[in-house]
Amino acid sequence: MDARADIREFLTTRRARLSPEQAGLPAYGTRRRVPGLRREEVAMLAGISVEYYTRLERGTATGVSEEVLDSIARALQLDEAERAHLVDLQRAVGTTPSPRRRPVQERVRPAIAAILDSMVGVPAYLRNGRLDILAANQLGRALYAPVLAHATGTPNTARFIFLDPSAPNFFPDWDIVASDAVAILRAAAGHDPYDRRLSDLIGELSTRSDEFRVRWAAHDVKFHCTGTKRLHHPVVGDLSLGFEALELPDDSGQRILVYTAEPGSSSADALTLLASWSATTGEPAHGELQR
Repeated sequence: MDARADIREFLTTRRARLSPEQAGLPAYGTRRRVPGLRREEVAMLAGISVEYYTRLERGTATGVSEEVLDSIARALQLDEAERAHLVDLQRAVGTTPSPRRRPVQERVRPAIAAILDSMVGVPAYLRNGRLDILAANQLGRALYAPVLAHATGTPNTARFIFLDPSAPNFFPDWDIVASDAVAILRAAAGHDPYDRRLSDLIGELSTRSDEFRVRWAAHDVKFHCTGTKRLHHPVVGDLSLGFEALELPDDSGQRILVYTAEPGSSSADALTLLASWSATTGEPAHGELQR
Protein backbone atom coordinates (compact mmCIF):
# COMPACT_ATOMS: atom_id res chain seq x y z
CA MET A 1 0.00 0.00 0.00
CA ASP A 2 1.32 3.42 -1.06
CA ALA A 3 0.66 6.10 1.57
CA ARG A 4 1.09 9.01 -0.86
CA ALA A 5 -1.23 7.46 -3.42
CA ASP A 6 -3.78 6.67 -0.72
CA ILE A 7 -3.98 10.22 0.65
CA ARG A 8 -4.10 11.68 -2.86
CA GLU A 9 -6.92 9.39 -3.98
CA PHE A 10 -8.82 9.76 -0.71
CA LEU A 11 -8.83 13.56 -0.84
CA THR A 12 -9.55 13.57 -4.57
CA THR A 13 -12.60 11.35 -4.12
CA ARG A 14 -13.82 13.48 -1.20
CA ARG A 15 -13.48 16.65 -3.33
CA ALA A 16 -15.27 15.02 -6.25
CA ARG A 17 -18.40 14.17 -4.26
CA LEU A 18 -18.93 17.70 -2.91
CA SER A 19 -20.48 20.33 -5.17
CA PRO A 20 -19.87 24.08 -4.75
CA GLU A 21 -23.50 24.49 -3.73
CA GLN A 22 -23.15 21.83 -1.03
CA ALA A 23 -20.04 23.62 0.24
CA GLY A 24 -21.84 26.97 0.33
CA LEU A 25 -19.93 28.42 -2.64
CA PRO A 26 -21.40 30.20 -5.65
CA ALA A 27 -21.20 28.13 -8.84
CA TYR A 28 -20.15 30.45 -11.65
CA GLY A 29 -20.99 29.14 -15.10
CA THR A 30 -22.13 25.66 -15.98
CA ARG A 31 -18.93 24.06 -17.23
CA ARG A 32 -16.33 22.82 -14.77
CA ARG A 33 -13.21 20.86 -15.63
CA VAL A 34 -13.36 18.72 -12.50
CA PRO A 35 -16.28 17.10 -10.68
CA GLY A 36 -16.96 18.57 -7.28
CA LEU A 37 -14.67 21.10 -5.64
CA ARG A 38 -11.39 22.38 -7.05
CA ARG A 39 -8.24 22.34 -4.96
CA GLU A 40 -8.28 26.10 -4.63
CA GLU A 41 -11.86 25.98 -3.34
CA VAL A 42 -10.93 23.44 -0.66
CA ALA A 43 -7.93 25.56 0.30
CA MET A 44 -10.10 28.65 0.60
CA LEU A 45 -12.68 26.86 2.72
CA ALA A 46 -9.93 25.43 4.94
CA GLY A 47 -8.15 28.78 5.30
CA ILE A 48 -4.82 27.58 3.91
CA SER A 49 -2.87 28.36 0.77
CA VAL A 50 -3.51 26.50 -2.47
CA GLU A 51 0.16 25.51 -2.63
CA TYR A 52 0.07 23.98 0.85
CA TYR A 53 -3.16 22.09 0.20
CA THR A 54 -1.75 20.81 -3.11
CA ARG A 55 1.35 19.49 -1.35
CA LEU A 56 -0.80 17.84 1.30
CA GLU A 57 -3.02 16.18 -1.29
CA ARG A 58 0.03 14.92 -3.14
CA GLY A 59 1.45 13.47 0.06
CA THR A 60 4.51 15.71 0.14
CA ALA A 61 3.54 17.94 3.08
CA THR A 62 5.19 17.14 6.40
CA GLY A 63 4.49 18.31 9.94
CA VAL A 64 0.81 18.94 9.20
CA SER A 65 -0.95 20.05 12.37
CA GLU A 66 -4.18 18.65 13.79
CA GLU A 67 -5.72 22.10 13.30
CA VAL A 68 -5.02 22.04 9.57
CA LEU A 69 -6.41 18.53 9.22
CA ASP A 70 -9.52 19.59 11.15
CA SER A 71 -9.95 22.56 8.80
CA ILE A 72 -9.70 20.31 5.75
CA ALA A 73 -12.11 17.82 7.32
CA ARG A 74 -14.64 20.62 7.84
CA ALA A 75 -14.13 21.97 4.32
CA LEU A 76 -14.74 18.55 2.80
CA GLN A 77 -17.56 17.76 5.26
CA LEU A 78 -15.88 14.56 6.42
CA ASP A 79 -17.60 12.42 9.01
CA GLU A 80 -15.84 11.10 12.11
CA ALA A 81 -14.54 7.96 10.41
CA GLU A 82 -13.24 9.91 7.41
CA ARG A 83 -11.51 12.48 9.60
CA ALA A 84 -9.78 9.71 11.57
CA HIS A 85 -8.75 8.10 8.28
CA LEU A 86 -7.28 11.39 7.03
CA VAL A 87 -5.20 11.66 10.22
CA ASP A 88 -4.00 8.07 9.78
CA LEU A 89 -3.04 8.66 6.14
CA GLN A 90 -1.14 11.83 6.95
CA ARG A 91 0.69 10.04 9.75
CA ALA A 92 1.65 7.27 7.32
CA VAL A 93 2.93 9.82 4.79
CA GLY A 94 5.18 11.33 7.45
CA THR A 95 6.56 7.95 8.53
CA THR A 96 9.61 6.35 6.95
CA PRO A 97 8.39 3.29 5.04
CA SER A 98 9.45 0.00 6.58
CA PRO A 99 9.35 -3.56 5.29
CA ARG A 100 6.09 -5.36 5.83
CA ARG A 101 6.13 -6.82 9.31
CA ARG A 102 6.36 -10.53 9.78
CA PRO A 103 2.87 -11.73 10.77
CA VAL A 104 2.39 -12.31 14.47
CA GLN A 105 -0.02 -14.99 15.61
CA GLU A 106 -2.93 -13.24 17.30
CA ARG A 107 -4.16 -14.74 20.54
CA VAL A 108 -7.45 -14.55 22.34
CA ARG A 109 -6.89 -13.63 25.95
CA PRO A 110 -8.48 -16.06 28.44
CA ALA A 111 -10.51 -13.21 29.94
CA ILE A 112 -12.03 -12.44 26.52
CA ALA A 113 -12.83 -16.12 25.97
CA ALA A 114 -14.55 -16.14 29.36
CA ILE A 115 -16.59 -13.06 28.42
CA LEU A 116 -17.71 -14.73 25.19
CA ASP A 117 -18.60 -17.90 27.08
CA SER A 118 -20.69 -15.93 29.59
CA MET A 119 -22.88 -14.42 26.87
CA VAL A 120 -25.66 -17.00 27.01
CA GLY A 121 -28.60 -16.58 24.64
CA VAL A 122 -26.90 -14.11 22.31
CA PRO A 123 -24.51 -14.83 19.40
CA ALA A 124 -21.12 -13.20 19.90
CA TYR A 125 -17.76 -13.42 18.22
CA LEU A 126 -14.37 -11.72 18.31
CA ARG A 127 -12.88 -10.15 15.18
CA ASN A 128 -9.93 -7.96 14.27
CA GLY A 129 -9.57 -5.09 11.79
CA ARG A 130 -8.93 -7.52 8.93
CA LEU A 131 -12.36 -9.07 9.62
CA ASP A 132 -10.82 -12.34 10.77
CA ILE A 133 -13.13 -14.21 13.15
CA LEU A 134 -10.78 -15.13 16.00
CA ALA A 135 -13.21 -16.74 18.44
CA ALA A 136 -16.93 -17.15 19.05
CA ASN A 137 -19.34 -18.44 21.63
CA GLN A 138 -21.49 -21.45 20.84
CA LEU A 139 -24.41 -19.47 19.44
CA GLY A 140 -22.04 -17.22 17.49
CA ARG A 141 -20.54 -20.30 15.84
CA ALA A 142 -24.01 -21.53 15.00
CA LEU A 143 -25.14 -18.18 13.58
CA TYR A 144 -22.05 -17.81 11.40
CA ALA A 145 -21.83 -21.48 10.47
CA PRO A 146 -21.90 -20.74 6.70
CA VAL A 147 -18.91 -18.38 7.10
CA LEU A 148 -16.97 -20.92 9.15
CA ALA A 149 -17.90 -24.00 7.15
CA HIS A 150 -15.46 -23.75 4.24
CA ALA A 151 -12.84 -21.43 5.70
CA THR A 152 -9.21 -22.29 5.07
CA GLY A 153 -7.09 -21.03 7.93
CA THR A 154 -8.60 -18.30 10.08
CA PRO A 155 -12.21 -17.59 8.98
CA ASN A 156 -12.51 -14.16 7.36
CA THR A 157 -15.84 -12.50 6.64
CA ALA A 158 -14.50 -10.35 3.79
CA ARG A 159 -13.13 -13.43 2.01
CA PHE A 160 -16.51 -15.14 2.49
CA ILE A 161 -18.46 -12.10 1.25
CA PHE A 162 -16.51 -11.67 -1.98
CA LEU A 163 -15.33 -15.17 -2.83
CA ASP A 164 -18.01 -17.58 -1.60
CA PRO A 165 -20.98 -17.94 -4.00
CA SER A 166 -23.32 -18.63 -1.07
CA ALA A 167 -22.66 -15.22 0.52
CA PRO A 168 -25.53 -13.32 -1.20
CA ASN A 169 -27.95 -15.95 0.09
CA PHE A 170 -26.64 -15.69 3.66
CA PHE A 171 -26.55 -11.87 3.54
CA PRO A 172 -29.80 -10.67 1.86
CA ASP A 173 -28.44 -7.10 1.92
CA TRP A 174 -25.23 -8.24 0.22
CA ASP A 175 -24.44 -4.89 -1.44
CA ILE A 176 -24.57 -3.05 1.88
CA VAL A 177 -22.61 -5.77 3.70
CA ALA A 178 -19.95 -5.81 0.95
CA SER A 179 -19.52 -2.03 0.99
CA ASP A 180 -19.32 -2.00 4.79
CA ALA A 181 -16.66 -4.72 4.76
CA VAL A 182 -14.48 -2.79 2.30
CA ALA A 183 -14.92 0.42 4.30
CA ILE A 184 -13.72 -1.37 7.45
CA LEU A 185 -10.69 -2.77 5.62
CA ARG A 186 -9.90 0.70 4.17
CA ALA A 187 -9.90 2.20 7.65
CA ALA A 188 -7.70 -0.63 8.94
CA ALA A 189 -5.24 -0.16 6.07
CA GLY A 190 -4.96 3.56 6.80
CA HIS A 191 -4.37 2.90 10.48
CA ASP A 192 -1.74 0.22 9.91
CA PRO A 193 -0.36 0.32 6.33
CA TYR A 194 2.40 -2.19 7.15
CA ASP A 195 0.11 -5.04 8.25
CA ARG A 196 1.35 -7.87 6.06
CA ARG A 197 -1.71 -10.07 6.46
CA LEU A 198 -3.99 -7.16 5.61
CA SER A 199 -2.07 -6.22 2.46
CA ASP A 200 -2.04 -9.89 1.41
CA LEU A 201 -5.82 -10.10 1.93
CA ILE A 202 -6.43 -6.91 -0.06
CA GLY A 203 -4.20 -8.19 -2.85
CA GLU A 204 -6.06 -11.51 -2.95
CA LEU A 205 -9.51 -9.92 -3.01
CA SER A 206 -8.47 -7.31 -5.60
CA THR A 207 -7.18 -10.05 -7.88
CA ARG A 208 -10.14 -12.39 -7.52
CA SER A 209 -13.16 -10.08 -7.17
CA ASP A 210 -14.29 -7.26 -9.47
CA GLU A 211 -16.88 -6.27 -6.86
CA PHE A 212 -14.16 -5.80 -4.25
CA ARG A 213 -11.87 -3.91 -6.64
CA VAL A 214 -14.56 -1.36 -7.54
CA ARG A 215 -15.43 -0.71 -3.92
CA TRP A 216 -11.77 -0.48 -2.88
CA ALA A 217 -11.19 2.24 -5.46
CA ALA A 218 -13.96 4.37 -3.88
CA HIS A 219 -11.81 4.97 -0.74
CA ASP A 220 -14.83 4.91 1.55
CA VAL A 221 -14.29 4.31 5.28
CA LYS A 222 -16.72 3.61 8.08
CA PHE A 223 -16.98 3.00 11.82
CA HIS A 224 -19.02 -0.20 12.16
CA CYS A 225 -20.17 0.13 15.77
CA THR A 226 -23.92 -0.51 15.85
CA GLY A 227 -26.77 -1.29 13.49
CA THR A 228 -29.06 -4.00 12.17
CA LYS A 229 -28.09 -6.97 10.05
CA ARG A 230 -30.36 -9.32 8.12
CA LEU A 231 -29.27 -12.93 7.71
CA HIS A 232 -30.77 -15.96 6.00
CA HIS A 233 -29.58 -18.96 8.00
CA PRO A 234 -29.74 -22.39 6.32
CA VAL A 235 -31.23 -23.97 9.47
CA VAL A 236 -33.60 -21.38 10.97
CA GLY A 237 -34.32 -19.07 8.03
CA ASP A 238 -34.52 -15.27 8.13
CA LEU A 239 -33.25 -13.21 11.05
CA SER A 240 -33.10 -9.45 11.64
CA LEU A 241 -30.65 -8.76 14.45
CA GLY A 242 -29.29 -5.66 16.10
CA PHE A 243 -25.56 -5.65 16.71
CA GLU A 244 -23.09 -3.80 18.90
CA ALA A 245 -19.32 -3.75 18.39
CA LEU A 246 -17.45 -3.60 21.69
CA GLU A 247 -13.91 -2.34 21.14
CA LEU A 248 -11.03 -3.84 23.14
CA PRO A 249 -8.47 -1.00 23.30
CA ASP A 250 -5.66 -3.19 24.64
CA ASP A 251 -6.05 -5.92 22.02
CA SER A 252 -4.79 -4.48 18.72
CA GLY A 253 -8.03 -3.58 16.96
CA GLN A 254 -10.04 -6.51 18.28
CA ARG A 255 -13.79 -6.11 18.78
CA ILE A 256 -16.51 -8.30 20.22
CA LEU A 257 -19.62 -8.35 18.01
CA VAL A 258 -22.84 -9.12 19.89
CA TYR A 259 -26.17 -9.78 18.15
CA THR A 260 -29.60 -9.41 19.74
CA ALA A 261 -33.18 -9.94 18.60
CA GLU A 262 -36.26 -7.92 19.47
CA PRO A 263 -38.07 -9.77 22.31
CA GLY A 264 -41.10 -11.68 21.05
CA SER A 265 -40.08 -11.34 17.41
CA SER A 266 -39.72 -14.11 14.85
CA SER A 267 -35.97 -13.48 14.98
CA ALA A 268 -35.97 -14.14 18.73
CA ASP A 269 -37.80 -17.42 18.08
CA ALA A 270 -35.24 -18.26 15.39
CA LEU A 271 -32.36 -17.63 17.81
CA THR A 272 -33.98 -19.93 20.38
CA LEU A 273 -34.30 -22.62 17.73
CA LEU A 274 -30.71 -22.02 16.64
CA ALA A 275 -29.52 -22.41 20.24
CA SER A 276 -31.31 -25.76 20.45
CA TRP A 277 -29.78 -26.85 17.16
CA SER A 278 -26.27 -25.80 18.18
CA ALA A 279 -26.58 -27.70 21.47
CA THR A 280 -26.98 -30.91 19.45
CA THR A 281 -23.99 -30.34 17.16
CA GLY A 282 -21.35 -30.91 19.82
CA GLU A 283 -19.66 -27.54 19.19
CA PRO A 284 -17.53 -26.24 22.09
CA ALA A 285 -18.96 -23.25 23.95
CA HIS A 286 -16.18 -21.05 22.66
CA GLY A 287 -12.74 -21.31 21.17
CA GLU A 288 -10.14 -19.80 18.93
CA LEU A 289 -10.93 -20.21 15.25
CA GLN A 290 -7.40 -19.81 13.91
CA ARG A 291 -6.14 -22.86 12.09
